[in-house]
Amino acid sequence: MKQVVQVRLLPTPEQASALGDTLRVCNTAASWLSARMHTDQVFRKFDVHKRFYAELRERFGLAAQPAIRVIGKTVDAYTTLRANLRAGNYGPPGSDRRRKAEDTPIRFRPLAGQPFDARCLSWQLGDAGRDGTVSIWTVAGRLRTVRIVANPRHLALLRSRSAIGETDLLHRDGVWLLHAVVDSPEAARREPANGFLGVDLGIVNIATTSDGDRFCGSRLNRYRKRQLRLRKRLQAKKTSSARRLLKKRRRKEARFAADVNHRISKNIVAEAERTGRGIAVEELTGIRARVRLRKPQRATLHSWAFAQLGQFLTYKAQQAGVVVVQVDPAYTSQTCHACGYVDKRNRRSQAVFHCGRCDFVGHADHNAALNIAACGVVCWGEVMRPDAAPILAAS
Repeated sequence: MKQVVQVRLLPTPEQASALGDTLRVCNTAASWLSARMHTDQVFRKFDVHKRFYAELRERFGLAAQPAIRVIGKTVDAYTTLRANLRAGNYGPPGSDRRRKAEDTPIRFRPLAGQPFDARCLSWQLGDAGRDGTVSIWTVAGRLRTVRIVANPRHLALLRSRSAIGETDLLHRDGVWLLHAVVDSPEAARREPANGFLGVDLGIVNIATTSDGDRFCGSRLNRYRKRQLRLRKRLQAKKTSSARRLLKKRRRKEARFAADVNHRISKNIVAEAERTGRGIAVEELTGIRARVRLRKPQRATLHSWAFAQLGQFLTYKAQQAGVVVVQVDPAYTSQTCHACGYVDKRNRRSQAVFHCGRCDFVGHADHNAALNIAACGVVCWGEVMRPDAAPILAAS
């Protein structure tokens, strides 16, 4: 499986200046190339390389391999744009937002990330320790001794790989970073002999398992409400210092939410691995387009990082060899896991589930997680072992 390893660069002032100039030149070149591609309606990588490669190198003074990486980055940006247009993420055909996306060439920020490969960047990691150096191409010449620091576990992973894939150079909040892609070992997937651990995702409770464990989201929601109040106050001031503070705080909430999701997903995967079960989660793709909420609730829904939690669960489970299946969430919160009776009146409130047929009373999220666990067994039987599906479903 692919894994991204983050490494921090510690350049000298001269090296930092050369790295900054490199990002500016590469992104200026990418914006120029994007405009030419949009004008000529040429988007295939082979055609772009054949038509613009020589002019790109001559105009911006790029070496051969960095010019190829600029072409690949720009072509990938248009590939992503077309995929979003086909998926309807910019609205229906003829809408103002979609028309603007189609009619405007992509532009790159002056300090946007730039990809490098083994010909542009090499690693000198040594045998042990936290430190090392990299040699990286810049417009001012090759920098051969740029110091790096990282988590010792990440450096050990880099040392254990004979080849390191594409590496992105980033400048974020005054810090220089390298994001390296490596092939991480994936554990052999184990058969879920003891069934599935169901996980119900929510806003009040970020995740509730079929074992009854609830990961409460009240702390995260309080933090987000406080950040929202601070943003409103700073935006109302409209001063330079307020804008600087907003820029400084812009990723703080995202880092906080990511830390919460990492801890939740780690606990869930560890429990599934310990008990020999798989993990069943809801398929929530497109929930923002389907759900209709009152205005005070919309900010909570749209700031909820459920997709990130699902990604963390997936890759941690792959590393541990735990099976993950996605099930249809329809009616899981209205179905009684004890007798199977479905009625929206069973969900008396956010927290209370009371079955109208068998009088079962329990926590609503726990009941939904039990239904998801049962659906996970059926899904695994039907998709992975069709000959055993009736036996698994019955169990």
